[in-house]
Amino acid sequence: MMKSRVSRLCVFALCAMASVVLSAVQRCSSSVPPGWTEDFEAAKKAAAAGGKYILLAFSGSDWCPWCVRMDKDVYSVKSFVEGAGKKFELVMVDMPQDESILSPLAKAQNRKLLAKYGVRGFPCSVLVHPTGEEVTRFPGYQRGGPEAFLSQLTAAAEKAGKPKKPVERKK
Repeated sequence: MMKSRVSRLCVFALCAMASVVLSAVQRCSSSVPPGWTEDFEAAKKAAAAGGKYILLAFSGSDWCPWCVRMDKDVYSVKSFVEGAGKKFELVMVDMPQDESILSPLAKAQNRKLLAKYGVRGFPCSVLVHPTGEEVTRFPGYQRGGPEAFLSQLTAAAEKAGKPKKPVERKK
């Protein structure tokens, strides 16, 4: 009987420890898919240097079902990330209910970007110049998969012409 009680206590302790570890891992996880950044200012600099546009992906990763689907079907698909990464700087602007998954940078900038671009629904993808000026937007879930969405983005970028470079100010 004593062995049974000790075994149950060990199982209970292991479950409790696993719960604590899982909770810590979830809090430390990021809402940014591999191949994306959350740093808009760095993306603007990289876009200007590389002659690229910026793709801002506005999402509600932990509460919006269409955002979760867009991430799974497009944003996190390796072929999309690789193809889009050659042509665009990829910036994830996440607005989760659980803000503990955001970095301090994302906490400071994401609400400002949401207001600047007037995004009122999720998901929403916004194509911008390295200057930050909006070119076009793709509201809602984009049907057709990663190749179709990349094709739409590429066509929009080609129609807009060469990206505008930020004007350097003399000091």
